[in-house]
Amino acid sequence: MASSSGPLNEELQCAICLDVFNDPVTTPCGHNFCRTCLNKCWKTNPGCFCPICNEKFSKRPHLKINTTLREVVQHFKEKLELGRSDVFCDICDERKQKKSTEKQAKDLTKELHQEISELKRRHTELEQLSQTEDDLHLLQIYSSICTSIRTKNWTEISTDFNTNVCTLNKALIQLKELEIVHKNLVLKMMQQYAVDVTLDPDTAYPELILSKDGKQVRHGNIKQNLPNYPKRFDSCLDILGKEAFSSGKFYFEVQVKGKAEWDLGVARESINRKGKVRLSPEDGCWTLVLRNENQYKACENPCVSLSQRETLEKVGVFVDYKEGLVSFYDVESSSHIYSFTGQSFTDKLYPFLSPCYNDEGKNSSPLIISPVISNK
Repeated sequence: MASSSGPLNEELQCAICLDVFNDPVTTPCGHNFCRTCLNKCWKTNPGCFCPICNEKFSKRPHLKINTTLREVVQHFKEKLELGRSDVFCDICDERKQKKSTEKQAKDLTKELHQEISELKRRHTELEQLSQTEDDLHLLQIYSSICTSIRTKNWTEISTDFNTNVCTLNKALIQLKELEIVHKNLVLKMMQQYAVDVTLDPDTAYPELILSKDGKQVRHGNIKQNLPNYPKRFDSCLDILGKEAFSSGKFYFEVQVKGKAEWDLGVARESINRKGKVRLSPEDGCWTLVLRNENQYKACENPCVSLSQRETLEKVGVFVDYKEGLVSFYDVESSSHIYSFTGQSFTDKLYPFLSPCYNDEGKNSSPLIISPVISNK
């Protein structure tokens, strides 16, 4: 369990200790915790389950350190310390010059809180008074409430708080900027592994239409007369990228704006090309899908429904081959969507896309491989 203060990006915060991750591990259901925190939780509670979603595991999972997340946490801490020192140095300087003003502000604040507490107490008594049927008790309470409250006329307070207010505003602005920096940090770390993806026409289902540059794909309704290559999908509206990956880390982004349905992720080379394609890790496919315009799902077995508040316009896909990790990000908000963890990759992996059916023009927009522009 790490010790820190300041604004925390929820994606870097352990749900058990509510602090920045220390030696983060990932459960089979995709949630992250400090290794020590999770072990203590399982030691003090019968059975193995996820403290967030309560999914139960038939046997205790073997927990490996999520090295990618650990690197992100380390960068987070470094950024936080740097920003924190800048903010609080400025505040300390101002405090040394304005001690008397600060003391006056504290005294007035204390007095104001006392008045608020007294008003809250009397409000509670009034509520009790409205419900009592005991005449004697009513008179006793009424007598107490009718005692005048000595309040200060705060509109007459005239003291110079400008320096303190400016200092506080400056600090708040800087801390807000730090929050934004930290939120972007995770995605920025992924984006450094960006690769150039081009779609492979020889794998495309015959009703799919590709752009000349191989960066866009949409459903065209009419089945084209194309060679039935062994690697071509013949029953599902799917297509793979030309590039294969069998080691290291890679990242790419796909624009999904304007679509009602789509499938997106990565697939192993040995995925079934002839007949129905099952979207699950067991069948060699790690995907996120959209159905009915607003139903987002991660294709686990069974599928996991995702509470996605904002409509996705561009999705980032990150893969760490060695760690067995496939993560999805909302590029516009720089936020994490879902991760497949603890996977064992042995085949080559390819980008996997499906624009789904045109649906009489309701889903006619293409999926577009977008150039990766790192967040500032």
